[in-house]
Amino acid sequence: MQVVITAVGPDNRGLADPIVHHVTAAGANIYEIQMYDHDSERLFAMLLRFEWPGQLADLAALRQEMNAIGQAKNLSIRTWSRDENPALPRLAICTTYRPEPALALLRSIRDNRLNATPAVMLGNRNSCRGVAEQFEVDWHLVGDERGDPNNQRMVEVFDAYKVDYIVLARYMRVLPASTCWRFAGRIINLHHGLLPPFPGFRPYDDAYQHRMLTYGATVHFIVPELDAGNQIIHQSTFTVFPGTPLEQIKRQGETDHEPSCLVEGMRRVVDREVELHFHRVVRRGQIS
Repeated sequence: MQVVITAVGPDNRGLADPIVHHVTAAGANIYEIQMYDHDSERLFAMLLRFEWPGQLADLAALRQEMNAIGQAKNLSIRTWSRDENPALPRLAICTTYRPEPALALLRSIRDNRLNATPAVMLGNRNSCRGVAEQFEVDWHLVGDERGDPNNQRMVEVFDAYKVDYIVLARYMRVLPASTCWRFAGRIINLHHGLLPPFPGFRPYDDAYQHRMLTYGATVHFIVPELDAGNQIIHQSTFTVFPGTPLEQIKRQGETDHEPSCLVEGMRRVVDREVELHFHRVVRRGQIS
């Protein structure tokens, strides 16, 4: 049973030692360990991925032990395994303005084309609340009147609904590094452009200025660095004729192309075809 432990908190000495010692003493086989020290924020973060030799009951005891270490070391520790729950993986769908990506996910789940459960929807704007209500999914507004999100509240919602994966379905805010590390390998983003050549918030405009005839979308795992290049799960493209107006290109991309790209990317994740290891996407079973 593969298990992932993440730990985030104020930087200090000896934070990783009790976690690693307990896991190795139990006979776990460690696949991956990463540590992150952001000096300007005095933030410590760690990811530990390993094969757990025990049963589900032992995993519950492991979680209790990690929570105790977290309290002693002032760390926020999460112990997660896809193998722990036999039910379909639980998704948190995060939105801002555009409803089409979230609609595509929910329709695919309803039609049994995406093997997942929509546990909760969140938005820094209320624009997609009606989509959640249409599909009877709990909705949480996490933004103020300017759309600035309450990132701590988002983490609380993710934990309360025991989500397996967080889907940024055209969620137009950057998650802080601490959130990325808390749910490392479990946050998937829909970027409305091809990566790596067109990152940022205006990829359609940037591609148009370069006189591109091929546009696209990218589904990728989130890491603390914005739109980094080695975490791509799925990309797809569409081609336009020379002289096609920018607004027509955007309309085609936003209403049709981006949603279908997101569904396929999420299918690869929930069907466990791909995983994130050492900040790069690998096919499951071909880890090296």
